[in-house]
Amino acid sequence: MYVQFAELPVFDQDRAKAFYTDTFDCQVAADQPMGKDGWRWIELRFGGAETTLHFLRRGDEAPSTEPVLVFVDDDVEATVKRLKSRGVEIVSEPQRAPWQPGRTVAEFRDSEGNRIMIGNR
Repeated sequence: MYVQFAELPVFDQDRAKAFYTDTFDCQVAADQPMGKDGWRWIELRFGGAETTLHFLRRGDEAPSTEPVLVFVDDDVEATVKRLKSRGVEIVSEPQRAPWQPGRTVAEFRDSEGNRIMIGNR
């Protein structure tokens, strides 16, 4: 058993799709019309992962106050450096996670105001 997709609230599907494909090299697993209002069913896949990101319509314009997703990466510091070079807002620099010895975590905001945590294994 595995999780098919995690839902990520977005305002602008094209902007979010560009952010994740350009910043994280995500591949488009699905991009199909869904309804008459122009909203689409979009799923993006990270390399080596079975779970995809699915965009759902964001209810309001307030950025998330807490992380909505946690990404795992082997080199948090290098990823944060790459994010900074692309102008991504860093919420917290890489630091040791107080709840898990040996784990480094950082946080950033995506193009839609979602707060995302990234940590090593």
